[in-house]
Amino acid sequence: MPKFAANISLLFSELPYLDRFSAAASAGFGAVEVLAPYEVAAKETQRALLANALELVLINAPPPNYTGGTPGFAAIPGGGDRFQRDIRRVLRYAEVLKPQKIHVMAGYEKGPEARDAFVRNLQWAADFAPQQQFTIEPLNSGDQPGYFLDDYNLAAEVLDEVARPNAGLQYDAYHAQMIHGDALAVWEAFGNRAAHVQIGAAPARSEPGTGPVDFPLLFAAIDASGYDGWVSAEYTPSTQRTEDSLTWMRQLALV
Repeated sequence: MPKFAANISLLFSELPYLDRFSAAASAGFGAVEVLAPYEVAAKETQRALLANALELVLINAPPPNYTGGTPGFAAIPGGGDRFQRDIRRVLRYAEVLKPQKIHVMAGYEKGPEARDAFVRNLQWAADFAPQQQFTIEPLNSGDQPGYFLDDYNLAAEVLDEVARPNAGLQYDAYHAQMIHGDALAVWEAFGNRAAHVQIGAAPARSEPGTGPVDFPLLFAAIDASGYDGWVSAEYTPSTQRTEDSLTWMRQLALV
């Protein structure tokens, strides 16, 4: 059985941010991911991690622009200077929080110039911080219209062009199902590239156990592949209390 982490940007959102760490630990998670920790002082998040013996699996980058910008711009032509400035800011957080992975969001642009910009920016980040693992993740166009990275084949091509050992694929069962119609087939085709794994049921992005994805079969395939990283629950609970949505995890523990 995979080892599970909780995305506390979505799970336990009924609680204040700093209370979500203890809730995740109490629910049996050994790690968490935080999509955008930048509104809270890094030391506060660090204390919450340490107090609950939790690993930090992942954060997103670059930081969202709270003045109204989009939450990613690595594939925006002409944005290299801004990207480098903001990645330096991310890495200052990473010095304190020690996230295992930093997910670099591509942004909303299309075409060969966007692809070139994305590749160059990823190469710069990987070379600037060679000890840090970076990931890229395809997002489905229904949820994120116009997003550059919207296909797993494209992600593989980009990673081949980037050609850096610390740049890898972020596999998300929800997005894989929504993009290609078969999350398991996507894992079988691209799982060997996966540096990080996230799960959520399609089409509602709710907890495993609803929708067409056979999660026990997917988890077995992940185990069989040799992937030994965290599998992060990144979904919107269908229940008012996140704890009540964790039936899927409790059932797996009994198998």
